[in-house]
Amino acid sequence: MNTKRRIRCARTLVGALVGGVAAASAAVVTAAPAQADVLPYVPWSAYLAGWTDEYVPSSDNDCVAGRPSCLKATLKEQSRIADETAASCSHNAVFARAYVRMTQLYGHTRDIDGYYEDEPYFNHVDAVFARYYTDAYYAWKDGDRDEVPQVWLTAFDAAEDKRVSGTGDLLLGMNAHINRDLPYVMAAVGLVAPDGSSRKGDYDAVEEWLYEATAPLIAEFAQRFDPAMDDTQDPFGLGNWTLFQMVSGWRENAWRNAEALISAPTPAARALVEAQIEATANAAAQTILASQSYLPLVQSSAARDAHCAAHVDEDPTVPYAFGQATAYGYAY
Repeated sequence: MNTKRRIRCARTLVGALVGGVAAASAAVVTAAPAQADVLPYVPWSAYLAGWTDEYVPSSDNDCVAGRPSCLKATLKEQSRIADETAASCSHNAVFARAYVRMTQLYGHTRDIDGYYEDEPYFNHVDAVFARYYTDAYYAWKDGDRDEVPQVWLTAFDAAEDKRVSGTGDLLLGMNAHINRDLPYVMAAVGLVAPDGSSRKGDYDAVEEWLYEATAPLIAEFAQRFDPAMDDTQDPFGLGNWTLFQMVSGWRENAWRNAEALISAPTPAARALVEAQIEATANAAAQTILASQSYLPLVQSSAARDAHCAAHVDEDPTVPYAFGQATAYGYAY
């Protein structure tokens, strides 16, 4: 990593949101809620033939090889969920749209020469990471609860039951995807390059832009979904800097857990690591529920839901680093 990049990384290491996101580039594709499926849709399952979570650059499967076409499919799949949930003002729309925004921001940095040491590898990471979320969401939506990790059940159910604040919905999704999914993803895709060097540089490079994305993200969500999200600029009872220090710690712990999964000498030893990963994520979810749930008979999501109904179709007024965002669709 060159000196300039080290300085940039050190300055913004506090940022971390979803730690590994898919890609987007310049042209803007938009769709109103009723038109979310107008564009030809490439089903995620079309990429499953020959799918493996392991990174294989020579694979015929575009996702396994980390080719650009898979990145577009990844973003399209995320946007389908984000558009559908936003159109109905589902509380699941908060994390779904956050994932799309982080995807678009990844695309923005991906176009910066030298930002990532191995772009195809990280394209593959993004596809695998996204599939953990989309698989969990569609299994939950279809009622296949046995196929959904408990921490995702907690997040999706809390959203469906309108149990927590917008900040709570965001944090529950982040917790499930980082504390639970990310260790398995990184262990599967591999932590070491063929020459023996660590992949940690690209993993950490994501954090260089995530903190700076916080302000437009919270502004958009307060505008469209839950006005309380920016009441104090202090989600989860913490300042943004402190909050993202916490999430950055989640990502660092996810990497260490991936190392533990890989180095486990026996299936029994790996099972112990997996049990710890699940327990940590579930405990964090309960902490978020305790702090972010509406108080029964005192609070409800009524004001939030009315606000969403009136404003969800509005394009965000605060631009992101990739440019002006649209309420529906995505930039690629």
